[in-house]
Amino acid sequence: MLLTILLQAAATSAGLAKLGGGIGAGLAAIGAGIGIGNIGGSALDGIARQPEASADIRMTMIIAAALVEGAALFAIVVCGFIL
Repeated sequence: MLLTILLQAAATSAGLAKLGGGIGAGLAAIGAGIGIGNIGGSALDGIARQPEASADIRMTMIIAAALVEGAALFAIVVCGFIL
């Protein structure tokens, strides 16, 4: 319901809506890049501390990175609806 209200409000002011959609998509991409970078750095730090747990850490890292990427993709799609 909130999304439909926001999309209706965005449709009334087309210029600002396109600007907001572009900024939102950019922020989502930047946030995902920072998040995946933090996940990778922490995973490498964990593997360096406990090399015997590298398989478990790697699997958890891939799952977490996929979740972050999925959330970013959802945000970009929602911003694309505004454009």
